[in-house]
Amino acid sequence: MESKAPAQTIDGLCQAVLAYDPAADVTQIRKAYAFAEEAHRGQKRASGVPYIVHPLATAHTLAEMRLPTSIIVAGLLHDVPEDTERTLEDLKMEFGADVASMVDGISKLGKIKYRGMERYIENLRKMFLAMAADVRVVFIKFADRLHNLQTLDAIPQKKQYRIALESLEIYAPIANRLGMGEMKGMLEDAAFKYIYPKEFQWVQELAKSMREGKQEYLDRVMEMTTDILRNAGLKDVNVHGRAKYLFSLYKKLLKNDRNIARIYDIIAVRVVVDSIADCYAALGIIHSRWTPVKGRIKDYIAQPKPNGYRSLHTTVFCEEGEIVEFQIRTPEMHRESEFGIAAHWSYDELGKEAVPMGKTTPQWVYELADIQQELSDKKKFVQSLEDLKIDIFRDRIFVFTPKGDVIDLPEDSTCVDFAYAIHTDIGNTCTGAKVNENHSPLETVLKNGDMVEIVTDKSRKGPNPAWIKFVKTHHARQKVRQFARSKIGSWIKGILPGKKG
Repeated sequence: MESKAPAQTIDGLCQAVLAYDPAADVTQIRKAYAFAEEAHRGQKRASGVPYIVHPLATAHTLAEMRLPTSIIVAGLLHDVPEDTERTLEDLKMEFGADVASMVDGISKLGKIKYRGMERYIENLRKMFLAMAADVRVVFIKFADRLHNLQTLDAIPQKKQYRIALESLEIYAPIANRLGMGEMKGMLEDAAFKYIYPKEFQWVQELAKSMREGKQEYLDRVMEMTTDILRNAGLKDVNVHGRAKYLFSLYKKLLKNDRNIARIYDIIAVRVVVDSIADCYAALGIIHSRWTPVKGRIKDYIAQPKPNGYRSLHTTVFCEEGEIVEFQIRTPEMHRESEFGIAAHWSYDELGKEAVPMGKTTPQWVYELADIQQELSDKKKFVQSLEDLKIDIFRDRIFVFTPKGDVIDLPEDSTCVDFAYAIHTDIGNTCTGAKVNENHSPLETVLKNGDMVEIVTDKSRKGPNPAWIKFVKTHHARQKVRQFARSKIGSWIKGILPGKKG
C-alpha cells in the first residue's frame, strides 16, 4: 500500500477507484466530495491548508485498500457532522442510511474529552465497540489517523506526542490483530519519529545505507528468481522486493542487541504465484537453487497466523553467500497480508468485489465488546486494562491440541492459559501438561507451534489460586480469581456463627 497514488485530487481519487472497479459509481464519489467541500468551506487545517485536503487524503488511502464506493464516500464525509453545520440527517437524505451509519460510527470515535489514562481507556473502549458494530468504521478511522500522523508537524509538540503514542499503543496493534500488515507498518512508522526521534533517525540511516548497498544485488536476485521459476514452468510469476518498515526493524534490532547482521529479513523477496500448488512448487525450485537456512522455513499456508496471515517463508544462502528471505504466496494471500480483514471487502485484480468470507468480523472483536459491557464500571476497567492489553496487543502465538486444532493465544501464555482457552472446565480441573509429548509444569511458557496435551482430574474442585502469578489471558485470570473469591466466601460463611451445616 505504498503512496504512489495519483496526486490527491478528486479526479485522481476517481481514477484510482475506477482502476480496480471499472463499474464504480464515481458520480456518488464526486457528489460526496462536492458536499464535503461545501460543508468545510472556509475551514483550515492547523497547517493552513483548506480542510477538504484531509477527507480527500483519507479517501485516497481507502482507495489504495481497493474498498467499495460506499466506504470511500463515508471517508470523504467522515468529519462533516462533527465539524460543520450539516447534520447526520442531511447525510442520510443525500447518501443513504448505510453511509450515514458509517459516518455516525466515526463521530462516536471522535472527540474524547478525557485526559491521561481516562482518555486512553475511553479510546480503547470506543474502538472495540465500533469494531464489533461495524468493522468498516475502523478502516476509515485508520485512514483518518494515518493522514493526521503524516501532518503532525503543524500542531504543538505535546499534542504530537499524545497522538503518536495513542497510534502506537492502540491503532497499530488493532490493525495487526485485524491482519492489516501494511496499515500497521504505516501507522507505526508515522508515529515512530515523534515518540523516539533519535532512534528513528538512527534506524532510518541504518536502513538507508543497507538498502543503498544492496539494491543492485537485490535486483539481480529478483531477476534470477523470476527466470528460474518461469523456466521451471510456473506461469504468472510476480517477483518484487519488500523494504522492512522502520519501526518493525527497530523492534528486531532491540531483540538482537542492535546488531543488524543478525536480522535476516532486512532483504526480503516476495514471490506471488497463481495457486497454492505453485507456492509449494516455487519453494522447491528456490531450494534446489539455493541452500535453505536450517530452521527458517515457515509454512503459514498450512497453519495461518492467528490474524489470518498466509504465506510460505524461507531464508536461503543466496548468491555470494548473502542471506535472503523469500515470502511465497498467491495474489489473494498477498491482498490479505496487506489489507487483512479489509481484503474481504476489497476488489480483486479483475475488479470483482470480494465476497465476505463467513463472519468477516473475528470472534475476538465480539468477545472484547462483551468485556467492555462487563467492565462498564471505570474502576474495574482500569484494573483489567493490563490483562486486556496483554490479550489483544501482544504478539500472538498458535498452539496445537493433540487433534491438530489451533488455539490462538497471546505471546508468553502458559499451559493453564491454553487449558482455559479450550474450555473453562478443562482449566478448572487441569493437573498437568505434556508439551511436545514431554511432561511439563503447568506454568511452562508456550512457544509458537507447540503441541500441548492437558491432563485433568475430574475430582479436582477448581483452580489453584497460586496460578494467578503466571497466567496471562484475561479469561484464565478471571476464572482463577472467581474461584479464589468463592472459596474465601464459603470459608467466611463456615466460620460465622449460625452458618455451620
